[in-house]
Amino acid sequence: MIAGTVEGAGAALAYRETGSGRVAVVVHDAAADSATWGPSLRRIGGRAIAYDRRGYGDSTTPEGYAATTVEEQAEDLAALLRALRAAPALLVGDGFGALVALDVAKRHPGLVASLVLVDTPLNAFVASATRALAEQRSALQDAARTGGPTAAIAAYLDGRAGAEQVGRAQAAGSAFFADYAGLSSWPVTRRELRAITIATVVLTRTGAASHVDAAADALAGLLPAATRVRGGDPVDVAASR
Repeated sequence: MIAGTVEGAGAALAYRETGSGRVAVVVHDAAADSATWGPSLRRIGGRAIAYDRRGYGDSTTPEGYAATTVEEQAEDLAALLRALRAAPALLVGDGFGALVALDVAKRHPGLVASLVLVDTPLNAFVASATRALAEQRSALQDAARTGGPTAAIAAYLDGRAGAEQVGRAQAAGSAFFADYAGLSSWPVTRRELRAITIATVVLTRTGAASHVDAAADALAGLLPAATRVRGGDPVDVAASR
């Protein structure tokens, strides 16, 4: 296992990698970090790289960091791919990380060999997402009022992460809230998505919320080279690409 740090687009990004050959880079969700992938990184095969997005894990947090955008995160990823000479790479994006991977494919297609997009929150294209997100925001606000920011993060991850990941996410609170605010920041159009011709797997995990499943359906219907998968394991899918 190799570990190090490279300069992103305004933050030092910590990464770890294993293996050699075909390159895969995993991009984690909000309230997660590179450690979320754990030993499964090796199962992807080839040269597998996981990094901490800005503010998470061992990556730096810019001074006064309170907001981010999908594009900002994508510039970090593009800088990492170039610094590690890892392009073109298979990008495996989870949640918010799927939007980041998609934006790199949209604006820097030469850096991307293929995509695996997991539980992609492309909420703007799903009418039912409005109510679900409003209910989630209300629950987080209630938790924050009674227990502060750490309680809100625990509520966000309730039932989806163990105590160790919850603790790491709470330690990266500014990054989580920046991500949460940035979820709706991506100004993508249907025409732009139809122009992404990179081979893509659009995956939803078993038990994904109905609006997440609907967003994945909408995305797969727009990407010309998309394969839609339900209930698969992201690592197994990435290993097969």
